[in-house]
Amino acid sequence: MPIETLTYAALGARLNISAQAARSLAKRLHLPRSLSDHGKALVTVDLAEIRHAPRPAGRRRPDNAIRLGARIASLEANIAQLELAAAGHRADFERERERADRLLVELLQATAETTAAKEAAARLEGALRTSGRLAGPVEGAGQAQRRLGHLAADLVAGDRKACR
Repeated sequence: MPIETLTYAALGARLNISAQAARSLAKRLHLPRSLSDHGKALVTVDLAEIRHAPRPAGRRRPDNAIRLGARIASLEANIAQLELAAAGHRADFERERERADRLLVELLQATAETTAAKEAAARLEGALRTSGRLAGPVEGAGQAQRRLGHLAADLVAGDRKACR
């Protein structure tokens, strides 16, 4: 057969395929192409050399689209459920994070109060050790007793704060 110059639509009509399929075939076979005066693509082809058999029409069934549409709808429903669950988990996460922050503040306060109570206890022990050695005249003993009383009161106050 002689070499012919055809548009994609004409090539498709000769091969019993669509114009898009003819264009794809021309690209795949690397057929020479040019533009016509009207701006349409022309393909130079020897139809005797092309061995193309169109696919059977029964391959694509309309029920595939229905089945795929139903599958897409079910997947979208699953996505919506997962988004709701994720929102609930996010709310739980935020609530637990706030709770952890509050507990951290309470822990830091308790640590500070415990440290203060330990320091007061150490001062009281030191005062008790030195009160026996430094107590000489009556005035010194009274002053040491008042100092011990203040330290004991500080210790009790710190202990009460730590128990709260």
